[in-house]
Amino acid sequence: MKIAIVTGASSGMGRELLRQLPDWEKYDEIWAIARRAEQLESLKEEISLPIRPIPMDLTAPDSRERYRDLLRFAHPQVDLLANVSGFGKFGSYKDIPLDDSLNMIDLNVKALVWVTEETIPYLGEEGKILQWDSMSAIQPVPYLNVYAATKAFVLSYSRALNRELAPTGRKCMAVCPYWVKTPFFDRARETNAKAVTVFNRTYAAKDVVNTALNDLFNKNKDVSVHGKAMKWQWLLVKLLPHKTVMNTWLKQQKKA
Repeated sequence: MKIAIVTGASSGMGRELLRQLPDWEKYDEIWAIARRAEQLESLKEEISLPIRPIPMDLTAPDSRERYRDLLRFAHPQVDLLANVSGFGKFGSYKDIPLDDSLNMIDLNVKALVWVTEETIPYLGEEGKILQWDSMSAIQPVPYLNVYAATKAFVLSYSRALNRELAPTGRKCMAVCPYWVKTPFFDRARETNAKAVTVFNRTYAAKDVVNTALNDLFNKNKDVSVHGKAMKWQWLLVKLLPHKTVMNTWLKQQKKA
């Protein structure tokens, strides 16, 4: 059985990925993983490929064992794994509860790693891994510090893993979008809605996903960046000192 697995599938970028995936590849089944069972069930009405809803909190203590058992029992050929689950919080270290910061690390980093490495033994000969990352991966971001740090980990891990997989014919690619119009903002603003207020450029989820899938299926890339302006920013931020980059960000946000 040839399948795709998508985490964070119930809304936002994960749901948009599922909408577009049938245009790029055919699968016998897509395993859609997220916490909200009702929203996962509704995917069956809008996705043309067979959907298997798997309600699961990837940070729950028993989630890894449950996921491992699902793979062992079905023994599928996984042609695509897309790790889209993740969240961020706006605010300083004083605003964001420590439990929220640790939960960001658990979901954005630890869950991504264990889902990836539990799945690799089931990857097809040309299996692909798509790790949803962020432009914040290339710079420290005050008032988004833990989130940005988790994304820096994802970028480094994904690019190195891609090189390790290369001799096997498999690949891993990180997707690093800028601000995207999704429910991400609803949760990010819960702690301090005024911490980050200037979003000088935002993109539609459908466009970011389309670029990511084109880069994954048609190009030999380990990182996907949507938008010409963001590609220039990617290059510029890598050249500038982090102090300068952070000062620019703080001025944008009208922070001292």
